[in-house]
Amino acid sequence: MLRIYKTEPGAKLVKLKNIKSVSKAWFNLIDPAGKEIEQVSTMLKVDSDILHNALDADERSRVEFDEGILSAIVNLPLLDEEGIFDTLPCGLVFTGQNFLTICSRDNRILSSFNKNTAKTFDTRNRTRFMLSILYKTTQFYLRYLAIINRKTEHIEDSLKQTTHNEELFQLMDIQKSLVYFTTALRDNQLMLEKLLRMTKSPATTKLLAFTEDDVDLLEDVIVENKQAIEMVDMHRSILEGMMDGFASIINNNLNQIMKFLAAITIVLSIPTMLGTFWGMNVAVPFAAHPFGFGIVIALSLLATLIVIIFFRKKGMF
Repeated sequence: MLRIYKTEPGAKLVKLKNIKSVSKAWFNLIDPAGKEIEQVSTMLKVDSDILHNALDADERSRVEFDEGILSAIVNLPLLDEEGIFDTLPCGLVFTGQNFLTICSRDNRILSSFNKNTAKTFDTRNRTRFMLSILYKTTQFYLRYLAIINRKTEHIEDSLKQTTHNEELFQLMDIQKSLVYFTTALRDNQLMLEKLLRMTKSPATTKLLAFTEDDVDLLEDVIVENKQAIEMVDMHRSILEGMMDGFASIINNNLNQIMKFLAAITIVLSIPTMLGTFWGMNVAVPFAAHPFGFGIVIALSLLATLIVIIFFRKKGMF
């Protein structure tokens, strides 16, 4: 799906339909068809391989400048409807007159740049617009990490009262998401630092026209990204310790249950054993006694009570 936007005077974001002669516009490609890729590639004179690379789910973050075109790939954080966290490569491409974004899936970061938020960005200032996307990316990472923290605390409370594995599986999913976040954030960090170095290059400066405010904003993005990396590392360390600790707790709870069941089995076997002895077809004590049955029952209860008291002192109950 191809959508083209342009900021008009009055901070209005307008969706364009005529793409034959467009300048200072934002080309937004979301899960594009092959024809759309070829159309945009021909119109903006961008190598189609650059666009196809951005659609690769395993593509690493990077930034390149070649033949007057700057292309970057940044990994965005994702939160799907099932509550699973993931990352998504997104391509950012600068041509002589326009700015292009391309992703294989719709996402909340690019969707946040719309008519309702048109006053916060300007497609005509492409450099600041790109930095706004990068800054929003780091903010979403921090926001999702806060959600992960709350979700982990909820699972922790559940694990304190259960011996089931469902909560552990949820922690494993979170741990896998944190691995994705760690890899993506570290790659993004390398890309951002390289982009900062490129701001001093005359060729790049001519294309993007970095101002001092733009450089300051890029440095803020780098600082925010470093903070996100530190938070992910902290959450991973805590989560690994939690999983080990709760696995031990679950095993201990299971051992307690098995110990209790074993004690119950022993207690119930006592009257069964005595009843079996007095049920033999041989001469047994109290066989001719008028209260023999009651005596046997009393002995069974007494023996059972003694065993219960003994197990109680040993902490079996």
